[in-house]
Amino acid sequence: MEEKKKQKEKKEEVPVRLLERKLRYKGSVLEVYEDTVDVSGHVTHWDFIHHMGAAAVLPVLEDGRLLMVRQYRHALSRFTLEIPAGKRDSEEEDFLLCAKRELEEETGYKSEALELLLWVNTTVAFLDEKIAIYLAKDLKKGQQCFDEDEEIFLEAWALEDLLKLISEGKMTDSKTVAAIQAYAIKKLRGEL
Repeated sequence: MEEKKKQKEKKEEVPVRLLERKLRYKGSVLEVYEDTVDVSGHVTHWDFIHHMGAAAVLPVLEDGRLLMVRQYRHALSRFTLEIPAGKRDSEEEDFLLCAKRELEEETGYKSEALELLLWVNTTVAFLDEKIAIYLAKDLKKGQQCFDEDEEIFLEAWALEDLLKLISEGKMTDSKTVAAIQAYAIKKLRGEL
């Protein structure tokens, strides 16, 4: 019993101590830092990227299909099929309010029936981005309003078809994959 307690205490010890953090770049979406850290007595440098967080929504239409957005992603040089999402306007913005705004802006639908589906951290090795993902039901027509640098196409998909895209490696956006799989599991368990 004493050995298990020691192992647990060892796992909870933080082996990394931040010595210095230098801002190297500040953009409109993220901040890039160079961290000097002590890792169990070894001093080294790590990249760290700060993101103020985002919210995403998995909208469910009355007929059960999922409303997806197709948009061009410069980092991948291609279009991707995703759930609607966007960054918070500030560190203080409530994730739920961000989700409601992004749902209407990107899809033209509103919902007062949003429930938290899950949280995801997108790239835990060097990025602190945290995304709250909500499930939206009882969709009502609102006003679509893209950002001036967005071009978004709406598509309604059956859950089975989206799961097939995931299993074939054709859908790779992490927040979207996580949301669809979490939704499928809840449906399978009869929780929805």
